[in-house]
Amino acid sequence: MPERDPYQVLGVSRGASDAEIKKAFRKLARQFHPDRNDGSSAAEAKFKEVQSAYNSIENAEARRKYEQEQMFGGGGNPFGGMGGMGGMGGMEDVFSQMFGKSMGGQRSRRAPRPPEERGRNATAWLDLTTDEAEKGGSFNLTYTQLIPASHGSIDRKRRTLSVKVKPNSKHGKEIRIKDQGHGHPQGVNGDLIVKIRVDPGEGCRWDGGRIVKEVMVPYSTMMLGGKVTVTLPTGVKGKISVPPLSQVGDRQRVKDIDIEFVLSEVDTLNDDQKEVLQSLKENGL
Repeated sequence: MPERDPYQVLGVSRGASDAEIKKAFRKLARQFHPDRNDGSSAAEAKFKEVQSAYNSIENAEARRKYEQEQMFGGGGNPFGGMGGMGGMGGMEDVFSQMFGKSMGGQRSRRAPRPPEERGRNATAWLDLTTDEAEKGGSFNLTYTQLIPASHGSIDRKRRTLSVKVKPNSKHGKEIRIKDQGHGHPQGVNGDLIVKIRVDPGEGCRWDGGRIVKEVMVPYSTMMLGGKVTVTLPTGVKGKISVPPLSQVGDRQRVKDIDIEFVLSEVDTLNDDQKEVLQSLKENGL
């Protein structure tokens, strides 16, 4: 199963600063740390996902490497069937394929590749609001296209295209734009795959095809049950019931949104709270 987009995991935009990314990571790491979730396997899995996401985009260099890997299809060659630098004859083979000559200047005996050779498909996200996705229309999209240059090098070209989106388009829908992907030294460009990403609303995130909103639940309510207040992205407020012995990561469906329980953060404790917690500790909780 492919890893989720690290920006979505941390709940930050692609233009977020290092400080914003670090702040989001720290909050989620505290929330899902195994020591704070009584060994919950779901929390541990979430903690590892958050840590992996942060490692992928924690600074400019990490983000550059991540974006490059995405364009290269997980580290492969962006030019599709062209072959790797270290295989199929190495660099000499690359020059032969690109220019019809060996590195020694002699005409290669290898027949040119057929014209149907294509570069890799490029992938880009188009961010839309809920209203924009419902109404549809034309939207500008900027992405990076890789094209073969001289001496086997690769040029990165920033391109902006107008993308037509049909009304009532859903999050995750793909739009294929022919011949606008990465280039090939002896063939045609691959296609551009545009994936629609609909803003799930303030305080929400996408998990697959479902919108998830976290709600802070005190430990006592998590264990004994009770009610907590939830504010939906529309601004509507209401109370939902938390069943006794709920776990971090448990969810309830409210309209079209999954409400996910997370443990309330506590920065300070008064003497009464410390005394109660000490009693709980002595009783195995």
